[in-house]
Amino acid sequence: MIDLTIDKKTLDSNIKYCREKGITLPTFEMMKNPELVPQVIKDKLKNIGLWDINSANLYRITWKNEQKESGGLYGDVNHIVLPPELTGCKANIIVISGKYFPTGAHKVGATFGCLSPRLTTGQFDPMKTKAVWPSTGNYCRGGAYISALLACQAIAILPEEMSEERFNWLKEVAGEIIATPGCESNVKEIFDKCNELKASGEDLRIFNQFDELGNPLWHYNVTGSAIEELLQKYVTGNKRYAGLVSSSGSGGTMAAGYYLKTKYPKSKLVVAEALQCPTLLQNGFGGHRIEGIGDKHVPWVHNCKDTDFIIAVDDDKAMRMIRLFNEPAGKKALANEGVDPKLIEQLELLGISGCANVIAAIKYAKYNEMTNDDYVVTIATDSMQLYGSRLKELEAERGTYCEMDAQRDIELLHSVSYDNMKELTYYDRKAVHNLKYFTWIEQQGSPLAELNAQWYDHDNYWYKTFAQVDQIDELINDFNDKVGLLK
Repeated sequence: MIDLTIDKKTLDSNIKYCREKGITLPTFEMMKNPELVPQVIKDKLKNIGLWDINSANLYRITWKNEQKESGGLYGDVNHIVLPPELTGCKANIIVISGKYFPTGAHKVGATFGCLSPRLTTGQFDPMKTKAVWPSTGNYCRGGAYISALLACQAIAILPEEMSEERFNWLKEVAGEIIATPGCESNVKEIFDKCNELKASGEDLRIFNQFDELGNPLWHYNVTGSAIEELLQKYVTGNKRYAGLVSSSGSGGTMAAGYYLKTKYPKSKLVVAEALQCPTLLQNGFGGHRIEGIGDKHVPWVHNCKDTDFIIAVDDDKAMRMIRLFNEPAGKKALANEGVDPKLIEQLELLGISGCANVIAAIKYAKYNEMTNDDYVVTIATDSMQLYGSRLKELEAERGTYCEMDAQRDIELLHSVSYDNMKELTYYDRKAVHNLKYFTWIEQQGSPLAELNAQWYDHDNYWYKTFAQVDQIDELINDFNDKVGLLK
């Protein structure tokens, strides 16, 4: 359970501080249903850019933002549907898009899920304590952004090989940036830096996405609800929802799949990872280029018992997809294949991990011999807005992208098969769960009793935690009432 113990003295100070700074907080219910956002906030948003450092943008932590760079309010869940003529598989693939969150990625929601309970209980003091955001990419960007909106100091930690766009943006927002050795899969180096900071004696709070239960709590309630809303639109009559495909990463986004299992009991949760670092599939290791998904350990917040498939994706296929979807020659070739030109222009909504998720969804659909009546859902955490430098690097490495390249990549996409994947038995799931011991108990000192509770007291551990959202919303509403700016 998330600790919601009240520190009244600090809470009273936080309320006064937020009143002086003009800060109020959205509830989880508002993030699910932004029509509930107070009119005074909507009026402010009409004059604010999507990425502006303005506390009103806390109310844009939702999947339903208008697709506008400035002044937008709310609409439907942002998504695209990839048809068979694009993917080469019969099933339809729904991709929900994180581009229109502030920072251009949905991870800003997970950071709010971690920080908001601490702020509204008085467990975190924004005037004194630095917020530390360890990440393999977008989470630390989201944390730095949330910290800036709350006018508190932040330390962003991410691997040194992440994209140039991430670092350039962080230099404008974060108080301090720490680049750790390695690439996306070098998570232990991030943990080591966190432990070093803890030992420094500095007044800080580490919000580790890999073990903070506020991360999956946000996705369970907000992302799960957004996908359910889409399924109510598409899955009618004889149509079927077959499952959610999500990269392992921090383990947070997968919680949307746990939620959907409560609504669609026959649905499956599919976890994708890089073939070059097959941690879940083969207890393996290595480096890869699918930015932001992390590897070499099982996140503490991964509910392994509710996981059904593991699929490894070759990172080179994801890199080839971003060229096919974004280079002029690729777009022309897709149009010649009969792909809707409007959809082609929307494919920039898929960043590198989004392309990897789509490939995993295709493999899952083909393995299960799905038909045109089946819908698979996956996630585009971010968009190509954050990877322009990667396209330039690929051009320098492989040459100008031409029609012949595009034809080869279309054939590659259409020939994706169900290799390097596993349908999990009970004991396969338990084997993945048991891997947590070595990272979290031996290395990080987490409690063994809690690890056992995740498996043996499964429903109480996970689903009672996710149900705390109602209590957190009560805390947020009480906090806002005392700040007194929404009346």
